[in-house]
Amino acid sequence: MLQIIQDLKNGETILAEAPVPVAGKGMVLIKSHFSLVSPGTERMLVEFGKKNLIQKALDQPERVKQVISKLKTDGFKPTYEAVMRKLDTPISLGYCNAGEVVEVGEGVTEFRIGDRVISNGPHAEYVCVPKNLVAKIPSDLSYEEASFTVISAIALQGIRLVHPGFGETVVVIGLGLIGLITVQLLASNGCKVIAFDLDESRVDLAKKYGAHAYLSEGNDQDDLKVKQLSNEYGADAVIITATSSSQEIIHQAAQMSRKRGRIVLVGVVGLHLQRADFYEKELSFQVSCSYGPGRYDENYEQKGNDYPLPYVRWTEKRNFEAILLALSLNKIEVKSLIGKIVGLDEFDSIYQNIGGNRDITSLIRYDIHKEEKKIQTAFVEKKYSSSQNGIGIIGAGNFTSSTILPILTKLNAPIHVICGNKGWTAGQLAKQFKIPHCASSFIEILQDENVNTVMITTRHNSHASLVLAGLNAGKNVYVEKPLAINLKELNEIAQAVVTNKGSLTVGFNRRFAPMIQQLKNELSNSEAPIQIVATMNAGSLPMEHWTKSVDQGGRIIGEACHYFDLTSFLCNSPIVEVYMQSLGLNAGLDTDHASIILRMQNGSSAVINYFTNGAKDYPKERIEVHQLNRTAVIDNFKRIDYYGFKKRSNSSVQDKGHSAQFKTWLNFISNGGSAPIPFESLWNISYASIMAIESFKENKPISF
Repeated sequence: MLQIIQDLKNGETILAEAPVPVAGKGMVLIKSHFSLVSPGTERMLVEFGKKNLIQKALDQPERVKQVISKLKTDGFKPTYEAVMRKLDTPISLGYCNAGEVVEVGEGVTEFRIGDRVISNGPHAEYVCVPKNLVAKIPSDLSYEEASFTVISAIALQGIRLVHPGFGETVVVIGLGLIGLITVQLLASNGCKVIAFDLDESRVDLAKKYGAHAYLSEGNDQDDLKVKQLSNEYGADAVIITATSSSQEIIHQAAQMSRKRGRIVLVGVVGLHLQRADFYEKELSFQVSCSYGPGRYDENYEQKGNDYPLPYVRWTEKRNFEAILLALSLNKIEVKSLIGKIVGLDEFDSIYQNIGGNRDITSLIRYDIHKEEKKIQTAFVEKKYSSSQNGIGIIGAGNFTSSTILPILTKLNAPIHVICGNKGWTAGQLAKQFKIPHCASSFIEILQDENVNTVMITTRHNSHASLVLAGLNAGKNVYVEKPLAINLKELNEIAQAVVTNKGSLTVGFNRRFAPMIQQLKNELSNSEAPIQIVATMNAGSLPMEHWTKSVDQGGRIIGEACHYFDLTSFLCNSPIVEVYMQSLGLNAGLDTDHASIILRMQNGSSAVINYFTNGAKDYPKERIEVHQLNRTAVIDNFKRIDYYGFKKRSNSSVQDKGHSAQFKTWLNFISNGGSAPIPFESLWNISYASIMAIESFKENKPISF
């Protein structure tokens, strides 16, 4: 299929080839008929991409602070590479789609194949969207009109925050697409609408929609007009739908407002609030978030958990449905807002001058009779030493693009195919790293006779099932940590390893780091017990971040497991006891502030401190190893200091062992021999990580 994406590095807007997605659990696959071009958001993204690095930095001062912090802890090269990778990752454009359902995933009961629906899917021939971001189109409404639904819901949510009463006076500042729809919705709600813009043609449109509309003069004259039309009281509410860097718009809105008036920002303007404006009138101010309650909530959007209607009357999906009803009842008229309709292959006529385009909006029309193949092939033809020795990668996320693929490409790994839940991302990675095939689903990879090895880099809760599928298909399997997030999964994997011929490797890369290997050699000349104190200054994440979720195993099982493996490796002994405690009096199972004590079979011990409340400029990882009156300290995998050893301290560019790990693994799957990490060790580390959570729950050490 074809999809429109934006390259943030060079500013190009591209029509890219990508595999057709597959409807996973809770998802709906939609064949696009029309999609609407957002004149605000998409223009901003396109224009941002065309700016140089300095201009991009000036636009995002908070990002610059993050880069400086990373420079302090990780050094120049890793930071530079991280910034370039971020810019090298294109983004999809569009979020106003209308089409028909062609596939529904597990757990989707409200949609059937053939249903006409809208969604917030991007500009692509096929879009795969969670069910809570999809709504049915009434039978009397065209796809063209329905494509306005999602962007109209942005206007509706701004109005809901204002709580306009029948007969109230509401000012709308900015008459772009969202502003003009806001005018119509307010007029339908029985409000007196006063609107301002700098474009005369848009002012004329607003008048047709029932507003008292004026060219903004940006001074006391605008305020005077509002006072004259509101019996000198001022506006009950002001909705700002403009896009401007000016600080004056907020001041202007305050001047127009009556005492205790409401101001809601839907657009993007300068936010320097003058205290006197708000103090004297006791004004309220609020920023509206997209389509409504549920937006950016993973439980609602991705997992399909609805908010109960008696308590949250208007979610984003119910806002979509309200807009569709309003369109069907002709309460909103949108045909007059369409500037042009172009075919997907003519997309450039819209985007090549999107900043200078005077059309209010444009629509993209799709060829609904086009047949799609499930696998797109021949990005680049590539030769292998054996057609049966190909690698299939399942997962096309940030770690795959930033770490795995660059290293595997340098090592000439025989990558045959890649798939991801966002088809266009997998397609772009296939093109960038010269991978010849791009699959729609992992099943195609497992069934491919040219693939004898699969790499799994998906979210943590999918690892075990994919490992089982790979082993049962007779493949060699590499999976990023963790191997499993509960004992049931771990035991099933153990059984599959015994009964199938494929090998299993987990991405515990730190044991392969040069400084760890060097230290291991120094420690191997004695069998005396070892004491390790390891600190992971992991950094805090928002509560809603997926890695914190118990459903994903949490950060202890998902990330701290690295240090279960590393300490066991340095001590040269399996773990036989674990005891975990957490910071705070009411910590839950999703805690990411933990101290974990490990006891090894040979008498060695380790304390793993996994913290997220440390300073950002403190090293992210620090390892102290003590044995026989000797101490070694590794600082962020950039420097190792020896005390009491004959070895001299040294430093280098940060290296956490990824390259050495993959080199060892590739040699193993090609030539056989001993596994990079024995399965007994993989099982022990995974079991200990899971038992750490059990120890925390029971508040006692657990031996095994």
